[in-house]
Amino acid sequence: MASRKTSYPNRDGGDKYSVLLPTYNERENLPLIVWLLVKYFGESGYNYEIIVIDDGSPDGTLEVAEQLQKIYGEDKILLRPRAKKLGLGTAYIHGMKHATGNFIIIMDADLSHHPKFIPEFIEKQKEGDYDLVSGTRYRGNGGVYGWDLRRKLIRFHFLFFPLSPSLINSRGANFLTQVLLRPGASDLTGSFRLYKKKVLESLVERCVSKGYVFQMEMIVRARQLNYTVGEVPISFVDRVYGESKLGGNEIVSFVKGLLTLFATT
Repeated sequence: MASRKTSYPNRDGGDKYSVLLPTYNERENLPLIVWLLVKYFGESGYNYEIIVIDDGSPDGTLEVAEQLQKIYGEDKILLRPRAKKLGLGTAYIHGMKHATGNFIIIMDADLSHHPKFIPEFIEKQKEGDYDLVSGTRYRGNGGVYGWDLRRKLIRFHFLFFPLSPSLINSRGANFLTQVLLRPGASDLTGSFRLYKKKVLESLVERCVSKGYVFQMEMIVRARQLNYTVGEVPISFVDRVYGESKLGGNEIVSFVKGLLTLFATT
Protein backbone atom coordinates (compact mmCIF):
# COMPACT_ATOMS: atom_id res chain seq x y z
CA MET A 1 0.00 0.00 0.00
CA ALA A 2 1.41 3.40 -0.95
CA SER A 3 2.05 6.08 1.64
CA ARG A 4 -0.62 8.74 1.92
CA LYS A 5 0.77 12.06 0.70
CA THR A 6 -1.12 15.25 1.49
CA SER A 7 0.07 18.80 0.89
CA TYR A 8 -0.13 21.10 3.91
CA PRO A 9 1.37 24.51 4.74
CA ASN A 10 4.80 24.41 6.41
CA ARG A 11 5.73 26.48 9.45
CA ASP A 12 9.06 28.21 9.60
CA GLY A 13 11.34 27.91 12.63
CA GLY A 14 12.78 24.43 12.32
CA ASP A 15 10.95 23.01 15.33
CA LYS A 16 9.88 19.38 15.28
CA TYR A 17 7.37 17.70 17.59
CA SER A 18 7.74 14.05 18.57
CA VAL A 19 4.50 12.52 19.86
CA LEU A 20 5.00 9.55 22.17
CA LEU A 21 2.11 7.06 22.14
CA PRO A 22 2.52 4.19 24.62
CA THR A 23 0.03 1.45 23.79
CA TYR A 24 -1.29 -1.73 25.32
CA ASN A 25 -4.37 -3.33 23.75
CA GLU A 26 -5.32 -0.23 21.72
CA ARG A 27 -5.98 -1.78 18.30
CA GLU A 28 -9.40 -0.13 18.05
CA ASN A 29 -8.28 3.32 19.21
CA LEU A 30 -4.92 3.59 17.49
CA PRO A 31 -6.12 4.18 13.88
CA LEU A 32 -8.35 7.05 14.96
CA ILE A 33 -5.86 8.78 17.25
CA VAL A 34 -3.18 8.56 14.54
CA TRP A 35 -5.58 9.93 11.91
CA LEU A 36 -6.46 12.84 14.19
CA LEU A 37 -2.80 13.58 14.91
CA VAL A 38 -1.99 13.61 11.19
CA LYS A 39 -5.00 15.84 10.53
CA TYR A 40 -4.25 18.51 13.14
CA PHE A 41 -0.51 18.58 12.61
CA GLY A 42 -1.08 18.77 8.88
CA GLU A 43 -3.60 21.59 9.09
CA SER A 44 -1.41 23.62 11.47
CA GLY A 45 1.73 23.03 9.40
CA TYR A 46 4.03 21.90 12.20
CA ASN A 47 6.71 19.27 11.58
CA TYR A 48 6.07 16.08 13.54
CA GLU A 49 6.59 12.38 14.05
CA ILE A 50 4.48 9.83 15.95
CA ILE A 51 6.35 7.20 17.96
CA VAL A 52 4.28 4.17 18.94
CA ILE A 53 5.67 2.24 21.92
CA ASP A 54 3.67 -0.97 22.16
CA ASP A 55 4.25 -3.18 25.19
CA GLY A 56 3.57 -6.59 23.69
CA SER A 57 -0.19 -6.12 23.25
CA PRO A 58 -1.91 -9.49 22.76
CA ASP A 59 -4.77 -7.90 20.79
CA GLY A 60 -2.68 -7.13 17.69
CA THR A 61 -2.05 -3.44 18.34
CA LEU A 62 1.44 -3.68 16.84
CA GLU A 63 0.10 -5.23 13.64
CA VAL A 64 -2.35 -2.33 13.32
CA ALA A 65 0.52 0.13 13.89
CA GLU A 66 2.49 -1.54 11.10
CA GLN A 67 -0.42 -0.99 8.71
CA LEU A 68 -0.66 2.65 9.75
CA GLN A 69 3.04 3.05 9.07
CA LYS A 70 2.46 1.82 5.52
CA ILE A 71 -0.35 4.32 5.06
CA TYR A 72 1.29 7.45 6.48
CA GLY A 73 4.96 6.66 5.88
CA GLU A 74 7.93 5.57 7.96
CA ASP A 75 9.04 9.17 8.35
CA LYS A 76 5.83 10.01 10.25
CA ILE A 77 5.04 6.76 12.09
CA LEU A 78 7.92 5.20 14.02
CA LEU A 79 7.45 1.85 15.75
CA ARG A 80 9.52 1.17 18.85
CA PRO A 81 7.84 -1.85 20.48
CA ARG A 82 8.89 -3.68 23.63
CA ALA A 83 8.44 -7.35 24.42
CA LYS A 84 6.20 -6.93 27.44
CA LYS A 85 4.35 -4.44 29.62
CA LEU A 86 7.02 -2.47 31.49
CA GLY A 87 5.17 0.60 32.71
CA LEU A 88 4.18 4.04 31.48
CA GLY A 89 7.19 5.95 32.73
CA THR A 90 9.71 3.61 31.12
CA ALA A 91 7.68 3.70 27.89
CA TYR A 92 8.18 7.48 27.69
CA ILE A 93 11.89 7.09 28.39
CA HIS A 94 12.16 4.43 25.68
CA GLY A 95 10.31 6.57 23.15
CA MET A 96 12.29 9.70 23.97
CA LYS A 97 15.54 7.92 23.12
CA HIS A 98 14.28 7.50 19.56
CA ALA A 99 12.72 10.96 19.19
CA THR A 100 14.29 13.31 16.65
CA GLY A 101 12.18 16.36 17.55
CA ASN A 102 13.32 19.17 19.83
CA PHE A 103 9.90 19.06 21.52
CA ILE A 104 8.19 16.01 23.00
CA ILE A 105 4.42 15.56 23.36
CA ILE A 106 3.07 12.86 25.64
CA MET A 107 -0.56 11.80 25.54
CA ASP A 108 -2.85 8.80 25.92
CA ALA A 109 -3.63 6.64 22.89
CA ASP A 110 -7.16 5.80 24.02
CA LEU A 111 -8.78 9.03 22.68
CA SER A 112 -9.03 10.56 26.16
CA HIS A 113 -6.80 13.36 24.88
CA HIS A 114 -7.92 15.03 21.67
CA PRO A 115 -5.15 16.11 19.27
CA LYS A 116 -7.10 19.27 18.45
CA PHE A 117 -5.53 20.85 21.54
CA ILE A 118 -1.95 20.32 20.33
CA PRO A 119 -1.78 23.52 18.23
CA GLU A 120 -2.90 25.40 21.35
CA PHE A 121 -0.13 23.74 23.35
CA ILE A 122 2.41 24.81 20.76
CA GLU A 123 1.16 28.39 20.60
CA LYS A 124 1.13 28.59 24.40
CA GLN A 125 4.72 27.36 24.56
CA LYS A 126 5.86 29.91 22.00
CA GLU A 127 3.93 32.68 23.74
CA GLY A 128 5.95 32.39 26.96
CA ASP A 129 8.86 30.19 25.86
CA TYR A 130 7.66 27.73 28.50
CA ASP A 131 9.78 24.73 29.37
CA LEU A 132 6.67 22.60 29.45
CA VAL A 133 2.97 23.03 28.77
CA SER A 134 0.42 20.88 30.58
CA GLY A 135 -3.20 20.26 29.68
CA THR A 136 -5.52 21.05 32.58
CA ARG A 137 -9.01 19.79 33.30
CA TYR A 138 -9.49 22.22 36.17
CA ARG A 139 -9.10 25.71 34.72
CA GLY A 140 -10.96 27.76 32.17
CA ASN A 141 -13.26 25.65 30.03
CA GLY A 142 -11.44 22.42 30.81
CA GLY A 143 -13.40 19.45 32.11
CA VAL A 144 -14.00 15.72 32.27
CA TYR A 145 -16.69 14.14 30.09
CA GLY A 146 -18.10 10.73 29.34
CA TRP A 147 -17.94 9.24 32.81
CA ASP A 148 -20.42 6.45 33.41
CA LEU A 149 -22.47 6.07 36.61
CA ARG A 150 -19.84 3.84 38.21
CA ARG A 151 -17.07 6.42 37.93
CA LYS A 152 -19.38 9.19 39.15
CA LEU A 153 -20.17 7.09 42.22
CA ILE A 154 -16.46 6.56 42.82
CA ARG A 155 -15.93 10.29 42.80
CA PHE A 156 -18.88 10.78 45.20
CA HIS A 157 -17.44 8.06 47.44
CA PHE A 158 -14.13 9.90 47.63
CA LEU A 159 -15.80 12.93 49.20
CA PHE A 160 -16.76 10.84 52.22
CA PHE A 161 -13.91 8.31 52.31
CA PRO A 162 -10.86 10.31 51.15
CA LEU A 163 -8.31 7.64 52.08
CA SER A 164 -9.98 4.88 50.09
CA PRO A 165 -8.48 3.46 46.87
CA SER A 166 -10.86 5.63 44.88
CA LEU A 167 -8.59 8.63 45.51
CA ILE A 168 -6.72 7.70 42.33
CA ASN A 169 -9.64 8.96 40.24
CA SER A 170 -9.33 12.38 38.62
CA ARG A 171 -10.36 15.34 40.78
CA GLY A 172 -10.05 13.44 44.06
CA ALA A 173 -6.47 12.41 43.31
CA ASN A 174 -5.63 15.86 42.05
CA PHE A 175 -7.02 17.53 45.18
CA LEU A 176 -4.99 15.30 47.47
CA THR A 177 -1.79 15.85 45.54
CA GLN A 178 -2.36 19.61 45.55
CA VAL A 179 -2.71 19.60 49.33
CA LEU A 180 0.35 17.44 49.96
CA LEU A 181 2.74 18.62 47.24
CA ARG A 182 1.67 22.18 46.31
CA PRO A 183 3.18 21.92 42.84
CA GLY A 184 2.02 25.25 41.42
CA ALA A 185 0.07 23.57 38.60
CA SER A 186 -3.66 22.96 38.55
CA ASP A 187 -3.67 19.42 37.08
CA LEU A 188 -0.89 17.34 38.57
CA THR A 189 -2.30 13.94 37.59
CA GLY A 190 -2.86 14.75 33.92
CA SER A 191 -0.80 13.08 31.20
CA PHE A 192 -1.25 15.38 28.21
CA ARG A 193 1.86 17.58 28.02
CA LEU A 194 4.41 19.22 25.76
CA TYR A 195 8.06 19.41 26.85
CA LYS A 196 11.22 20.90 25.49
CA LYS A 197 13.20 17.74 24.84
CA LYS A 198 16.22 18.86 26.85
CA VAL A 199 13.92 19.67 29.79
CA LEU A 200 12.24 16.28 29.63
CA GLU A 201 15.63 14.57 29.55
CA SER A 202 16.71 16.53 32.62
CA LEU A 203 13.52 15.65 34.51
CA VAL A 204 13.70 11.98 33.61
CA GLU A 205 17.21 11.78 35.04
CA ARG A 206 15.87 12.92 38.40
CA CYS A 207 12.57 11.05 38.55
CA VAL A 208 12.41 7.76 40.42
CA SER A 209 8.68 7.02 40.11
CA LYS A 210 7.03 4.62 37.71
CA GLY A 211 3.50 4.20 36.40
CA TYR A 212 0.92 6.92 37.10
CA VAL A 213 3.03 8.60 39.80
CA PHE A 214 5.60 9.42 37.11
CA GLN A 215 3.36 12.22 35.81
CA MET A 216 3.07 13.84 39.23
CA GLU A 217 6.77 13.69 39.95
CA MET A 218 7.60 15.32 36.62
CA ILE A 219 5.68 18.48 37.59
CA VAL A 220 7.06 18.50 41.13
CA ARG A 221 10.64 18.16 39.90
CA ALA A 222 10.03 20.82 37.25
CA ARG A 223 9.09 23.31 39.94
CA GLN A 224 12.13 22.35 42.03
CA LEU A 225 14.38 23.07 39.05
CA ASN A 226 12.59 26.37 38.34
CA TYR A 227 11.32 25.25 34.94
CA THR A 228 8.43 27.32 33.66
CA VAL A 229 5.04 25.65 33.25
CA GLY A 230 2.23 26.88 31.01
CA GLU A 231 -1.29 25.46 31.05
CA VAL A 232 -3.97 24.94 28.40
CA PRO A 233 -7.55 23.97 29.36
CA ILE A 234 -8.51 20.62 27.81
CA SER A 235 -11.51 18.33 27.67
CA PHE A 236 -10.75 14.87 28.99
CA VAL A 237 -13.08 12.25 27.53
CA ASP A 238 -13.40 8.74 28.92
CA ARG A 239 -12.00 6.07 26.58
CA VAL A 240 -14.20 5.08 23.64
CA TYR A 241 -12.98 1.50 23.13
CA GLY A 242 -11.36 -1.01 25.44
CA GLU A 243 -11.05 -1.20 29.21
CA SER A 244 -9.25 1.05 31.66
CA LYS A 245 -5.83 -0.22 32.69
CA LEU A 246 -6.19 1.21 36.17
CA GLY A 247 -6.23 -1.69 38.60
CA GLY A 248 -5.55 -2.42 42.23
CA ASN A 249 -1.79 -2.52 41.80
CA GLU A 250 -1.77 0.91 40.15
CA ILE A 251 -3.88 2.36 42.97
CA VAL A 252 -1.54 1.02 45.65
CA SER A 253 1.47 2.31 43.69
CA PHE A 254 -0.16 5.74 43.39
CA VAL A 255 -0.65 6.02 47.15
CA LYS A 256 2.89 4.85 47.93
CA GLY A 257 4.37 7.17 45.33
CA LEU A 258 2.40 10.17 46.56
CA LEU A 259 3.57 9.63 50.13
CA THR A 260 7.16 9.19 48.94
CA LEU A 261 7.03 12.46 47.03
CA PHE A 262 5.53 14.21 50.05
CA ALA A 263 8.37 12.95 52.23
CA THR A 264 11.21 13.71 49.82
CA THR A 265 10.24 16.98 48.11
